[in-house]
Amino acid sequence: MKILLLGSGGREHALSWKISQSSQLDKLFIAPGNAGTKAYGTNVDLSILDFPAIKFFCLENEISMVVVGPEDPLVEGIYDFFQSDVELSGVSLIGPSKEAARLEGSKDFAKKFMFKHGIPTAKYATFTKDTLKKGYDFLESMKAPYVLKADGLAAGKGVLILDNLADAKKELKSMLFDGKFGKAGNQVVIEQFLKGIELSVFVITDGDSYKILPEAKDYKRIGEGDTGLNTGGMGAISPVPFANSTLKEKIENQIIIPTIKGLKADGLVYKGFIFFGIIMVKGEPYVIEYNCRMGDPETEVVIPRLKSDILDLFEGVASNTLSERDIQFDERSAATVMMVSGGYPEDYEIGKVIFGLNAITGSMVFHAGTSSDGPTVLSNGGRVIAVTSLGKTLEIALEKSYNNIENIEFEGSYFRKDIGKDVLLIKN
Repeated sequence: MKILLLGSGGREHALSWKISQSSQLDKLFIAPGNAGTKAYGTNVDLSILDFPAIKFFCLENEISMVVVGPEDPLVEGIYDFFQSDVELSGVSLIGPSKEAARLEGSKDFAKKFMFKHGIPTAKYATFTKDTLKKGYDFLESMKAPYVLKADGLAAGKGVLILDNLADAKKELKSMLFDGKFGKAGNQVVIEQFLKGIELSVFVITDGDSYKILPEAKDYKRIGEGDTGLNTGGMGAISPVPFANSTLKEKIENQIIIPTIKGLKADGLVYKGFIFFGIIMVKGEPYVIEYNCRMGDPETEVVIPRLKSDILDLFEGVASNTLSERDIQFDERSAATVMMVSGGYPEDYEIGKVIFGLNAITGSMVFHAGTSSDGPTVLSNGGRVIAVTSLGKTLEIALEKSYNNIENIEFEGSYFRKDIGKDVLLIKN
């Protein structure tokens, strides 16, 4: 099989690493890829949103399957583009339809879907410029803290949690009238605040059957002790110690099965990954959000634990035979630590030379934001390098990742030193 993988982050590096191990692979292309992905395939200078250019490349290179990493092409309708083009009828695409991708592309759509299908989630209401006053009234009816979410995609930055009612009203107006999050904030979802501990759950589905992947926990805040600004993710662990069999059974029965059945009942075509952002409140799981793709950096701990041939699973998705495919996991723990640019998630510089990548032993290095200038690897994003390790215990996996990340350096680099410590405290 000739595969085209779309994306350029740590998620796509981990996927390319795994795809390259498949006995079914003839050639792998990554568009646009990064300095790390070129070790497993050929990087291609293509925009992930230029669907006509992607079509031309697929036909020219006899691509049999396109695997979509990030959310933007899915929300913009790349699945529908391929389905509607006769010339692309021989090319499978792993990812949901445009309408189904609204589970991530619109918070309001996702909440309506959950309420319709009885999936546990926080109570909410959605407001626009025309209903600002009703938004104020709704805030007044709730208790602090107040959760405001931009309805559309906002690169993970469209959520505000505020302790003060006056501040919440001010931010609501700013989102709706001042374009604080651009078009993503044309509608704002105000949500009940749920207090608990979070985890990420993933499935792959062909629209009828599904396979549950290993769960993970990621760390969004820039500062240790989960302080400071939200980021795209500073690290992740898998499995999650508190996710016991009872909890997993609740998540499958109360959330996963109703979601798969709901998609089918609503005629939403879904062939790919579903990410469930879960929060545990007094032992009960609630959905915070859906993503229509794998998470990042969770992919960097989930995919290394997948023992099965990933292209065999993708073939099952494409041909609606996923139920017949075998899926196996490595029982060891995985831990990834993210090294980021100085100043991230605010202003940061790129183009810094990265040293020490060849000094890594016993761990995997996934590039999240890099470019190359000959043999030299340069930083090319906020999140730059993820170091992932497997170990018999989470403690061992974390120790290996931290020992190795100390060998990597570039000007202004930073990483959190407390990934996984919170769940170890719960475990112990």
